[in-house]
Amino acid sequence: MRTWQLRKNSLTPTPDLPVLMGILNVTPDSFSDGGRYADRDAAVKHGFALAAAGAKILDIGGASSRPGAEEVSAEEETERVLPVIEKLVADGISVPLSIDTEKAAVAKAALEAGAEVVNDVSAGTRDDEMLSLVAETGAGVCLMHRLGTPQTMQDAPHYPRGVVEEVYDYLATRQQAAIDAGIARDKISLDVGIGFGKTMEDNIELLRNITQFAQLGSPLLVGHSRKRFIGEFLKQHSPAASLQDDPGDNQEIIDARDAATLGVAIGMVGKSVEILRLHNVQKALEAIKIYSELMKPQ
Repeated sequence: MRTWQLRKNSLTPTPDLPVLMGILNVTPDSFSDGGRYADRDAAVKHGFALAAAGAKILDIGGASSRPGAEEVSAEEETERVLPVIEKLVADGISVPLSIDTEKAAVAKAALEAGAEVVNDVSAGTRDDEMLSLVAETGAGVCLMHRLGTPQTMQDAPHYPRGVVEEVYDYLATRQQAAIDAGIARDKISLDVGIGFGKTMEDNIELLRNITQFAQLGSPLLVGHSRKRFIGEFLKQHSPAASLQDDPGDNQEIIDARDAATLGVAIGMVGKSVEILRLHNVQKALEAIKIYSELMKPQ
């Protein structure tokens, strides 16, 4: 099992227990829990709760990347995330912090405040300064595949050569771009971009074939938590038709998607996936632990 090395920390997943990344959205419009943690103190409290529940890293985002999300300026995004990062650091958060942004100015402010990883859903293509910033600061980086932009990515996405092959080639190209920019290979992780310019069938195909991406030699991150493809799948297999809608604060939809999210998480155990990005860390950890215990050889 490979080690994902950060600037100050080394997160080492075990063969049966991946690193769990807790999602901390400080946005008013994320597809799930949007607005719930927009207040600094609420966000900080939730960050500590995620860490206590078993998150080994917190991913803090100040701009929604859901389909159709409106653009947020770097200034506004920074104003959302910076107070939360500063307070978490000041209060002694015990786990590394990741900044979920595609803007170098936001990443720079977050890294200076104590974040250690940049989670860039554009894989460094949105901002030409991003990869050089990561190299200069020695931060970790996660590079994700996305087809188009949040405004266009779900407009009939199509992969002529097949979604697995095209996403693989894209991530290989972006991985090399990061290395060429001076980022150490052991600081790079890769994300196939579940829900970012993919149909339900595309997402399932990527998850079924996720082990192929281990050939790239970087830790793999899967971020599937509560996403729309889960709602679409549930609509086909559940009498609750409303489950296809974005959950927001609808607890029925959240609970249904969390259950399916756990199914995917368990499926990723043992499939070369080192990092799982999740809303409900506690439930995921409990499910993975008991699954792993049951699967131990006698």
